[in-house]
Amino acid sequence: MPIAYISHAACMKHDVGKDHPERPARLSAINDQLISSGMEFVLQQHDAPVARREHLERVHDPDYISMLITDAPHEGILELDGDTFMMPYTLDAALRAAGAGVHAVDLVMAGGVKSAFCAVRPPGHHAERGEAMGFCYFNNIAVAAAHALYAHGLERVAVIDFDVHHGNGTEDIFENESRVLFCSSFQHPFYPFTGHESETDHVVNITLPAGASGTDFRSAVTAHWLPALEHHRPQMVLISAGFDAHVEDEMGHIRLREEDYRWITHELKMIADRHAEGRIVSMLEGGYSLSALGRSVVAHLDALLGH
Repeated sequence: MPIAYISHAACMKHDVGKDHPERPARLSAINDQLISSGMEFVLQQHDAPVARREHLERVHDPDYISMLITDAPHEGILELDGDTFMMPYTLDAALRAAGAGVHAVDLVMAGGVKSAFCAVRPPGHHAERGEAMGFCYFNNIAVAAAHALYAHGLERVAVIDFDVHHGNGTEDIFENESRVLFCSSFQHPFYPFTGHESETDHVVNITLPAGASGTDFRSAVTAHWLPALEHHRPQMVLISAGFDAHVEDEMGHIRLREEDYRWITHELKMIADRHAEGRIVSMLEGGYSLSALGRSVVAHLDALLGH
């Protein structure tokens, strides 16, 4: 069964400067690797729709949503924080990135595909209920998870975040929502300097020191995430797929490789097969070394196919 691949040309237009690491070339690098690997032929292509206000208000404060919409610049650059900026095409890209998650959930729940990957930017996992930060505006994976709960009536979902940075926004949104098991691995101490003291029965954080290897990551996942996932029995697995923990990525200092991303994806696929009828929605987060990003996404998608 093919993988739904959801993206949109608008996600390429969000561009806040050639020196900013979260740049349009990230999606081009993924597309190039998909073509060279032959993976594009097993992907079912979809355009990302714009997220509706009702989708966003499930996870974000209405005043915050209104601020982003009202203050979005028609020209020039608006600085929201030291590394998060808006330009004239940012709002449309952010709305489509969030809308991709909604569409992915709908496609997977309809049964035509078992899994979907959203190749979108800007990323989302740092966006809190009422604050943009860390290149993120709307929390795309949280919007998708909330849609699975409220629009499709699922009772238990899991959000897995293996970005090199803690998914503080996702934790902020779901910290009191027991229907969502949130598992995040991240370098610590490191931006955004959160998550290391917040473990609960439905928040399972793995802290990794600078220099941690794939073996360290796999051991921690096996000891902490996998038992929690088996206990939670999620009816859908959602993945914040950040690839900036790769050894070639200068954004962080963790030493994962493509085979580590293939391994964790395979483990999550087995969880989904046992408890969620195979349903997986994955959304791009970080990953800034272009070659490593493209190769890692190919490995991720190949594992979703069951290879």
